[in-house]
Amino acid sequence: MLKSPLRRVLAAASFTALFFTGPALAQDAPLRVGVTAGPHAQMGEVVKQLAEKQGLEVKLVEFSDFIQPNAALDAGDIDINVYQHRPFLESQNSTRGYKLAAVADGVVQQMGIYSKRHTSLADLPTGAQLAIPNDPTNGARALLVLQAAGLIKLKPGVTVTASPFDIVENPKKLKIIEIEAAQLPHSLADVDAAAVNSAYAVQAGLSPTKDALTLESDSAEFAVVVIAAREDNKDDPRIARYIKAYRSDELKKFVQETFADAYATTW
Repeated sequence: MLKSPLRRVLAAASFTALFFTGPALAQDAPLRVGVTAGPHAQMGEVVKQLAEKQGLEVKLVEFSDFIQPNAALDAGDIDINVYQHRPFLESQNSTRGYKLAAVADGVVQQMGIYSKRHTSLADLPTGAQLAIPNDPTNGARALLVLQAAGLIKLKPGVTVTASPFDIVENPKKLKIIEIEAAQLPHSLADVDAAAVNSAYAVQAGLSPTKDALTLESDSAEFAVVVIAAREDNKDDPRIARYIKAYRSDELKKFVQETFADAYATTW
């Protein structure tokens, strides 16, 4: 049976509508951004408002630990996340088989050694209990901070893969205890000191520049937070627009005014 002219016109119109609206709808979908609770969520709210003024809708998804944001990104439940440093991202790719990529640098957040029992590292007694993160990358980071402070010495050349087994000198005979990173601020009542990331320190009411007994160098490779995406979506134009809003004068000003003693920017 021959198609009528009207049927041919309607079919062509339907195909044209599908062809032209499909990509547009994808571009207009909200960008799902994973952040950890606390400072990164607060910064995320600022960036969300800036991005939406430019026509990019953003949906923030908060996480309470360091593991789930990358699992959600790998699964496609979010489009990007903002909370981690490059060594941690690379470790997650290696151990979990993720294909995630750093697409831009964010803020600088340093790790510090904190204590509620002692006012200086020199006060730490022999056999003091010192808590560090229990994930391998941030555990290594904590050991490097302790080494820089002169409390321990690691095997020569050992850096991002360091573990307590790599300690070759420990004059104070520190007892290293591994605890989940988010719980470290809460462990301060039970240990002599703890190595805490700024994100969790600030959330617990600690000031890195005022309360830390020693602070990681702001040029350390662990200190720079990255914006991460999947390899298969890193060229999404929405991500580029988000990065522009993130690395803006407005967020820089917010960080300087709100987290002056805890965070710096890389732009």
